[in-house]
Amino acid sequence: MHYGTIITARDLLRPGPSPDWVVIDCRFELADPAWGESAYRLGHIPGAFFAHLDKHLCGAVTRGSGRHPLPDWRRFAERLGQWGIRPATQVVVYDQHNGAYAARLWWMLRALGHENAAVLDGGWSAWLRAGGAEDAPVPPLRSGRYEARCGSGWVTAARLEQELASGDCVLVDARSAERYRGEQEPIDPVAGHVPGALNRPYTENLKRNETFRSATVLRAQWTALLGGRAPGSVVHMCGSGVTACHNLLAMEIAGLSGSRLYAGSWSEWIADSARPVAVCAR
Repeated sequence: MHYGTIITARDLLRPGPSPDWVVIDCRFELADPAWGESAYRLGHIPGAFFAHLDKHLCGAVTRGSGRHPLPDWRRFAERLGQWGIRPATQVVVYDQHNGAYAARLWWMLRALGHENAAVLDGGWSAWLRAGGAEDAPVPPLRSGRYEARCGSGWVTAARLEQELASGDCVLVDARSAERYRGEQEPIDPVAGHVPGALNRPYTENLKRNETFRSATVLRAQWTALLGGRAPGSVVHMCGSGVTACHNLLAMEIAGLSGSRLYAGSWSEWIADSARPVAVCAR
């Protein structure tokens, strides 16, 4: 059986060690970028490799880019090979709990055409609750290559502006309602949102235990939000292109496939003062 969206801790425990499975730990904290790797070295799912958001899942920040720009795809593919990932490998990615960071790696794999990639539902917390083992040794990197094909699952700022002007896309912002409305902005220098964007905080995809809502519930919620718009017209954004992937994953779970990512997101949008900004009236 192959997994393309999420996998439960019980299902991950079931297959046992297999050369066809690779597990990647993506734990991270924006306020403490070193925390995830430190936590990984103290204990992780046996055999799991570690992916650092800033080092492995992003490129260099430049003037005009967002806070987490996409990496060079060739170098990313090289890293996949070092993790032992091949086109047929089942990859499972996880973070500390709700998938907010793991979804970024999930989406990047899908962008390369790797369909057998899944987020561990509930993350490290769910693994421990299910009785999963902890391991401290760091597995050695492997020798190998990943032959990747770069897909078209994202849009640039210029393309987004064109599609917004023509009405060809619907933009969905995954940030909290307070940030979207412009009432507070704890990270970026400008508050507000892209004019015309809808707001769907990624946390609304989750139940109280930090696992995803059912496919049926997600489909109903997203269908109501989109109001008849086709899934392929949806572009997701957030602060820097990370938690937006959570919304993209939720739509895939719901069977609403084909949406795209605005990878630069809000932090890139506001880097150009000529781009418009909207706030909600108080």
